Amino acid sequence: MMPEVRGKLSQGKLLSELTWLRVGGPADWLFMPADVDDLAQFMAALDHDVEIFPMGVGSNLIVRDGGLRAVVIKMGREFNHIEVEGNRVRAGVAALDAHVARKAADAGVDLTFLRTIPGAIGGAVKMNAGCYGSYTADVFVSAKAVTREGRIVTLTRDDMKFAYRQSELPEGWVLVEATLEGPGGAPEALHARMEEQLAKRDASQPTKERSAGSTFRNPAGFSSTGQADDTHELKAWKVIDDAGMRGASIGGAQMSEMHSNFMINTGGATAADLEGLGEEVRKKVYENSGITLEWEIMRVGEPTP
Repeated sequence: MMPEVRGKLSQGKLLSELTWLRVGGPADWLFMPADVDDLAQFMAALDHDVEIFPMGVGSNLIVRDGGLRAVVIKMGREFNHIEVEGNRVRAGVAALDAHVARKAADAGVDLTFLRTIPGAIGGAVKMNAGCYGSYTADVFVSAKAVTREGRIVTLTRDDMKFAYRQSELPEGWVLVEATLEGPGGAPEALHARMEEQLAKRDASQPTKERSAGSTFRNPAGFSSTGQADDTHELKAWKVIDDAGMRGASIGGAQMSEMHSNFMINTGGATAADLEGLGEEVRKKVYENSGITLEWEIMRVGEPTP
């Protein structure tokens, strides 16, 4: 039995319709809350034995073909607000990173690094997303979340415990809003910088393909010879190339010829194809260099029986 809600609650929703890679089986339940209070009341009333999975826009996610035995909580339009006051930007977790960057630039606030990051602010905070040497943690002020017990709490930077491509949000908590603060800048210059970033991205990444962004994290702590060295950082695409895996494919899944750390669904790929290809890449890279690549794409759910 599910609690009464004011939002939308549906059973057996295919998550392939909601992920950028267009793969994934059904969720037991999909809940789209009407607002923060609706979410808090739902969380408080939900049996604690029922798993929950907060989901953003599905841009950095593989849902396995058997689906998710959980309530997937997905934020809709009620959570995509963006408000600027001084150098601070308050955004709902469903606000797209690109929209936040543009609206901030309009107000003379530099959050330009967000412009080319696929996804929404909730995912950017949870995964400490970044590019061009800037990370979400660098501009993070605070966030609001709903706990598993239905309490609405404020989280500081210390609470989040940011690290490379990750944070430590307590299990079962759902982010609803974040406040970011960036340095000032002339709007025209900020928009020009973002146009340059977009051109650079489009020239080097398969932005027109069905992908989930970078597949693996850059391996830190190794020199170009594979020896332990904390002063160097290799690029994931380089060790994938060195292992001969650029363009490698399984079924409809392929490591992009344009950027070998981007996995794409060329059409008809299953989650098993994508995850299987990723594991094959990890195996070949380890055999070639002794480096174990770590997934940047989140993989959740169950395989097809």
